[in-house]
Amino acid sequence: MKIFEKAPAKINLVLDVLRKREDGYHEVEMIMTMVDLADRISMEELPRDTIIISSQAGYIPLDEKNLAFQAARLIKERYGVTKGVYIHLDKRIPVAAGLAGGSSDAAATLRGLNRLWGLGISPYDLQVLGSELGSDVPYCVAGGTAIARGRGEKLEPIASPPQSWVVLAKPPINVSTADVYGRLNAGGIAEHPSVNRMRQALEQKDFAGICRGLGNVLEEVTMALHPEVRQLKECMLRLGAEGVLMSGSGPTVFGLVSRQAKAQRVYNGLRGFCKQVYAVRLLTSR
Repeated sequence: MKIFEKAPAKINLVLDVLRKREDGYHEVEMIMTMVDLADRISMEELPRDTIIISSQAGYIPLDEKNLAFQAARLIKERYGVTKGVYIHLDKRIPVAAGLAGGSSDAAATLRGLNRLWGLGISPYDLQVLGSELGSDVPYCVAGGTAIARGRGEKLEPIASPPQSWVVLAKPPINVSTADVYGRLNAGGIAEHPSVNRMRQALEQKDFAGICRGLGNVLEEVTMALHPEVRQLKECMLRLGAEGVLMSGSGPTVFGLVSRQAKAQRVYNGLRGFCKQVYAVRLLTSR
């Protein structure tokens, strides 16, 4: 039997950092939602006790450094599964982009293996398991639109955005999330974005309000390291995107666009700026 799972990319509509915690992590408050750009993952049982990962992408690790591998190992160890699994990652989400591609792959692996092996793990327990792999994994297990607090593992589902388009553009650089957070002075943040205002705009399906409420306190840190991220954001605004923000720790910048024709114009204009450009829909499952 072969199991298939989609692993959608996420974007941060709001990313706020409240403080640095005693355990070294940062206390965050974020609103995340998913877009229709996804990796596709197939899982097939193997008779011997091993984990094998393959991918058409030549630039990702296929061993224990891969989050999907770690997810498979974790679920096998925790639930005493002695069978093996062959996992194929059909990568579509850019790597090290601030779009949670690796985290979403891990989440899809947890969901898929729960089905493949009939383990009966509840959605909440899958999220708890995911929190051992990374801060974005619990959200990626749950999907939809949610407020994430704590390290990102405390989730509150909320209303999804209205149907609209999002143009994603990743400049040809990779950004280290740990490096960006390490350079952030959490106590010196001048302006915090409002999670409550964004939540209200989402509940009212107020597209203009969502665009006005976008905010990410990591932007300035990443832009200081990589000025091309600021240039990309300015370019996207000039081309007519209605709300523009860097996702996660970057370097991907996304633009919210209300109409398909305008999304196509923004997409076409950005193709000369960088190679990795996508025009997709926001996922509006809730």
